[in-house]
Amino acid sequence: MAQADRADNFLRMIQRSRRGRLKVYLGYAAGVGKTYQMLLEGHRLKAEGIDVVIGLVETHGRADTARLMEGLEMVPRVRHEYHGITVEEMDVNTVISRKPEVALIDELAHTNVPGTQNHKRYQDVEDILAAGIHVITTVNIQHLESLFNTVERDLGVAVRERLPDSILAEADEIINVDLSTEDLRQRLEDGKVYPEQRVRTALSNFFTPSNLEQLREMTLRELASQIDLRRREAISDEAPPTPDQVMVCLSSRGPNSEMLLRYGSRLAGRLNRNWYAVYVQTSKEAANIIDSTTQRLISNTLAVAKQLGATVFTYKGEDVADTILRFAREYRVGHIVVGSPAKRSFWKRFMSRKSLVYRLIDKAKDVEVVVVDTASVPAMKAPLEIIGEEAPVRAAERQVHRLAMNSLLGRNVVFWDEPVSKDEAIRALVHMACRDLPGCDEAAALHAIMVRESEGSTFLNEGVAIPHARLEGLHEPGAALGVARGGISGDDTGPADYIVLSLTPGGRPEVQIDILAAVCRAFQDRIFLKAMDSAVTADDVRDALALWAGTHREAT
Repeated sequence: MAQADRADNFLRMIQRSRRGRLKVYLGYAAGVGKTYQMLLEGHRLKAEGIDVVIGLVETHGRADTARLMEGLEMVPRVRHEYHGITVEEMDVNTVISRKPEVALIDELAHTNVPGTQNHKRYQDVEDILAAGIHVITTVNIQHLESLFNTVERDLGVAVRERLPDSILAEADEIINVDLSTEDLRQRLEDGKVYPEQRVRTALSNFFTPSNLEQLREMTLRELASQIDLRRREAISDEAPPTPDQVMVCLSSRGPNSEMLLRYGSRLAGRLNRNWYAVYVQTSKEAANIIDSTTQRLISNTLAVAKQLGATVFTYKGEDVADTILRFAREYRVGHIVVGSPAKRSFWKRFMSRKSLVYRLIDKAKDVEVVVVDTASVPAMKAPLEIIGEEAPVRAAERQVHRLAMNSLLGRNVVFWDEPVSKDEAIRALVHMACRDLPGCDEAAALHAIMVRESEGSTFLNEGVAIPHARLEGLHEPGAALGVARGGISGDDTGPADYIVLSLTPGGRPEVQIDILAAVCRAFQDRIFLKAMDSAVTADDVRDALALWAGTHREAT
């Protein structure tokens, strides 16, 4: 497609949109021409009468890029003092108050200097999009969070600045800026990418032919994956539900949990499915028994899983394999991802005690068990950076809008100003969800919820609880939302501020799965959380729900 045609496509998106649209120029390395192409489009849009400003562009000393900035309005940057050094960042508030139609914002994965209102630039972009401003931006493939281990393993580079895969998954348009590796290396030699003193080092280290070819292949694969996601979205309403959700099994001290989670994220993206991170807590690992270091490790791992887009569960059970398989049956899991088994002692081998992996393979029916080799890869010396509040969102999760979450929850909202117990909150929400739901037996619903909670708490350690159950006799789902400004005291998994209870028909597990995905997506949305945190009445909560549902319907 010609560049002018691409600009026309984005122009049509702008003209029919209310919420800001996002367009990403994707490349595989510095110097392929992402910023250059973004600025060219800025000039084309300006020629069409569109109000375009430069929110932030980094020239890196490239004369051609600097010349292209001429003729486009630039929003002044804001200065921050950090350790005696003056650092300039994008002035997000000025961009929003200026309210152009389109903002050009470079280097989406950039980490802002401490003291700015957002930790990452992609969060700045989210705020600008929420204000109704369209954004055109740039990013390289190696900055995707789920590719961190792949890039580190294949290229020997640990990428420091990363962003959630969801930013790319939710972009309205992705343009691959491609250049042959030979031409890119020639550009470096000609001094068009880095200053002369950096060229030799760059060519012999990061910009080797092998590295560039691998990065280029990753970019093309990712672009093909995004195209496939959008194709599946178009036919999703006609596709029958299949047990193909992805589940990542976590342990309290498993090596390289981050690697497992990234693998699960990539696999779910390829399959266009929801995915779960599940930690099975045995009696030996109860919160009052394990040491504080292990507790912190578990909590951090589950927090990372949430950041990567998983729906996170803590289950209780003495037989870990049976508990995992029970979860897989309930949530229609088709792929179980586990780490490779640790070396077993002579005594265990002598007693023929099978490892968890072998027991899963023996007992799993119609489920693929994917064993990721975590034992042979050294664990990361530092924990995975929590990369922000937004989490990866897969195309499958966009399908949940048809369930009208706003209508499910909007009429059933309860506020508690004082602390409330978990049991008290669940009873109130079950009553509210059942009162107008045909075929709902309140006593049976309460019993089912409590049984489910006894198996594994749905208090997720992130301030949100999602108790749920499937009931025979129901023909449609019901739900209720509780907001506890004094907190909801749970069990040993900790308190929650929000509790979303759902009841779904027993013979339709896909409905429950879609509702849980919608709830998790909503509470991972920065704008929705801001609205919820500022709500003081049930009507405010309904407004936040309506805004979230309406905004996302327009953007898909």
